[in-house]
Amino acid sequence: MDERKRDSMIAYLRHRMEEFGIKPEDLAAVLAAEPKRQTGERYRSATGDSWDGQGDMPQWLKQAISAGQSIDHFELSATPAPAPQPRKQVDWLNDPFAGSPLARPNNR
Repeated sequence: MDERKRDSMIAYLRHRMEEFGIKPEDLAAVLAAEPKRQTGERYRSATGDSWDGQGDMPQWLKQAISAGQSIDHFELSATPAPAPQPRKQVDWLNDPFAGSPLARPNNR
C-alpha cells in the first residue's frame, strides 16, 4: 500500500471512529484483550516439523492425512495445555504391605 492510500485509510478510520464514538483507547483495550495469535507455525508434527498454513501443504502433512490422520491432530491450540497436576503423595509409614513380599519389587 502506498503512502497516500495509507494516509487516506487512516483518515477514513478516524472519521468513522469519531462518528461512532470510538476512542483510540477503546480500540487499544479490545486489541489487548484478544488472545495472541501465533505468528508462524500453525501445525506441528511429533518430530518437530511445522507449517504455518500458507502455501503448499508440506509432504509430512500430506502423508499423515493420506494415512487417515486428521489435520486437526497437528493444529497448535491457541490456549496452552494445562499444567500437569501434582501426584498424590504416598504415606509409606502406614503401608499395610510394608515388609511383606508384596512390598518388594521383582519378587520371584
